[in-house]
Amino acid sequence: MNEQSNAFAVAQAQFDEAAGILGLEPAMRELLRWPRREYRFTIPLRLDDGSTQVMHAYRVQYNDARGPCMGGVRWHPDETMDTVRALAAWMTWKFAVLDIPLGGGNGGVTCNPKKLSIAEKERLARGWMRVMARELGQDRDIPAPDVYTTPQVMAWMADEFETIAGYSHPAVIAGKPPALGGSQGRTDATARGGVYCVREACRTLGVDPNGAFAVQGFGNAGQHVALLHPEILGGGCLVAVSDTSGGVYNPNGLDPKALVDHKLRTGQVSGFPGSEPITNEDLLELEVNVLYPAAMENVITQSNADRIRARICCELADGPSTPEADTLLHVRGVHVIPDFLANAGGMIVGYFEQVQGKNNYFWTLDIVHRQLDRRMTEAYQSVYRLHKEKSVPMRLAAYLVAVSRMAEAVKLRGWV
Repeated sequence: MNEQSNAFAVAQAQFDEAAGILGLEPAMRELLRWPRREYRFTIPLRLDDGSTQVMHAYRVQYNDARGPCMGGVRWHPDETMDTVRALAAWMTWKFAVLDIPLGGGNGGVTCNPKKLSIAEKERLARGWMRVMARELGQDRDIPAPDVYTTPQVMAWMADEFETIAGYSHPAVIAGKPPALGGSQGRTDATARGGVYCVREACRTLGVDPNGAFAVQGFGNAGQHVALLHPEILGGGCLVAVSDTSGGVYNPNGLDPKALVDHKLRTGQVSGFPGSEPITNEDLLELEVNVLYPAAMENVITQSNADRIRARICCELADGPSTPEADTLLHVRGVHVIPDFLANAGGMIVGYFEQVQGKNNYFWTLDIVHRQLDRRMTEAYQSVYRLHKEKSVPMRLAAYLVAVSRMAEAVKLRGWV
């Protein structure tokens, strides 16, 4: 497979490697490398000018052998069925490696949300739910936020579901505002979970937590990781950040809070006082203790992997490294915390939200943080132990843990 392969081909290649090592029988391998159910549909969206635009939309329920599916709904111009398949697959392995009783799902709409008004976004959210409502539920499939779907978007979806169903149930949608049954701690959970893993990696590898770190991608996860890395690790110097507008760099350090404020005020990191421009490519190749790829997939490839100089690469984005790049990083001694472990914090708190909603009893922020820390720490250590025992890359070790748990559930159910 070459680097031009799509995201689902990457996900399948990663699975195939683990399945081969585990010696899965052909039927088990074929079942686990494909989604169980897929939905492809259109949404006629009435625009503010009175015209109608037909949007293409998707939902994939990858595998529910370990429990009901859960996964994000992404709004992006490049969204395709294959990106949704890949994200649903990664979500499946994510819950399995964390030993959470859920399966993986994902959905999306091919659109440019930056060109939609607030009213158009609400109509799009409700239109998506009107098609999918009969296939969803707290014990079937729970949508959650993803790229460009905010707590407000999830609130509209939850309201539309309850309008259709005719009853209130806070466990059917994750990532809602707390006022509508959302969990405390959801906003920064993806970043917080990743930083918990980095903390464990620094302790295990003897890496200085006060060293330099860089963030590629400065959306919700990137902004929170810039703030949380120094807080949780007790130190750390943010030297570079990039977003779609470009990048900023200062070897002596950037003020995380001031940079986040600048981003929120201007919509970009470019032009931040006291910094110099840096390209996205150059940022990835900086000599730092920790690199956080927090944007889109396939930014670390065979063509630049030999120039990545970070000690630890914590993948907050989904699929930022191609399989070829992952092999090169392992050979060169870069410690990769793979995406479906590193960025699992948001979905863990989504699971907490489902649990709280089903019981109509909601936890304090301190309890959420402590439970998230425990889950992420245990998952990291289990993957690291297998990584050392088998002398395989961290991503492959995580796949071995996840796929073996999925295969056990399938076998116990008698599906194969």
